[in-house]
Amino acid sequence: MHANILLKPGSIELREIKTPEPSYGEILVKIKAALTCGTDLKAFLRSHPLIPMPGVFGHEFSGIVTAIGKGVRRFKEGDAVMAVHTAPCLTCSFCRRRFYNLCEKIMHTKVLGAFAEYIILPSHVVRQNVFYKPEHLSFEETAFLEPLSCVVHSVETLRITKGDSVLIIGAGPIGLLHLLLLKRKGARVAVADIKEERLKIAKGLGADLVILNQPSLSIKIPPYPPFPKGGVRGFDYVFECTGQPDVWESSVNYIRRGGTVILFGGCASGTTVTYDTGRIHYDEITLKGVFHYTPSDVKKAYKLLCEGKIGVSRLISGRYPLGELQKAFDKLAKGVGIKYAIIPAASL
Repeated sequence: MHANILLKPGSIELREIKTPEPSYGEILVKIKAALTCGTDLKAFLRSHPLIPMPGVFGHEFSGIVTAIGKGVRRFKEGDAVMAVHTAPCLTCSFCRRRFYNLCEKIMHTKVLGAFAEYIILPSHVVRQNVFYKPEHLSFEETAFLEPLSCVVHSVETLRITKGDSVLIIGAGPIGLLHLLLLKRKGARVAVADIKEERLKIAKGLGADLVILNQPSLSIKIPPYPPFPKGGVRGFDYVFECTGQPDVWESSVNYIRRGGTVILFGGCASGTTVTYDTGRIHYDEITLKGVFHYTPSDVKKAYKLLCEGKIGVSRLISGRYPLGELQKAFDKLAKGVGIKYAIIPAASL
């Protein structure tokens, strides 16, 4: 089979490698669509501790089961499926406490290699996080299951209700997925970014307010309905979706007293940030880190996609065949586009 290998930052090569065969409990999936991801982009630009190089990469995908290992009962050859690339072990100390996203083994047993013709899904993923693809959804739409699961985990633990004011900092794919989910909840959402084109997309997706920032992302909260509301200055919730340390620090400047800042964007390893202790303490601000997803989050994301109302396909900026993956990442590296769909069936 053909598979894209991330050789080093900035270099991808399409190679022919052996097609894997499923062992007990595993399934082999023929990739029909894979999506670029912000984590993949970080690896492409500067490397990433969770994506070994040189090696296969890509983890947002959907496809068709082409072979099954012994012991597989739920799926058969020819089934169209959607999946995520991880699942918890269910036995470690965190899993026993139901912190499934913090499973001690979850990052060590993940599967990478969606930018290829085939991918093997291990037994623990097959048991927990593989679903049948509905006929009314395209393979590109169902490939959103993994990033949408992450955003569900970010949003669903909060008590966001109709009319709450929310600021999303960063209008990349994750920020825009937050926007789609928050608008479903009836929130009034402002989106801030340094790129005007992304803000146009955010406006088209339903943002109540868009804010074009300077590169420092120093936001001035405007006296614009519905922000602020009821004489309270600041947002009820702020979602940091850039992974930039200076933005992590500045996020607390836009939250109201008693509000919650959700720190979604992952910063580079070893990064530290500082906060005004008085602001955190006396204004009783909650800083909440979020990471990955649980099987429950995946099921909720699956249901959202099956409803067909969230419109995730609007985040796809273009399509490339498997052999032109680097073109997609070169564009993303220049800030062009949101997500690109990689279609293995197209010409290599």
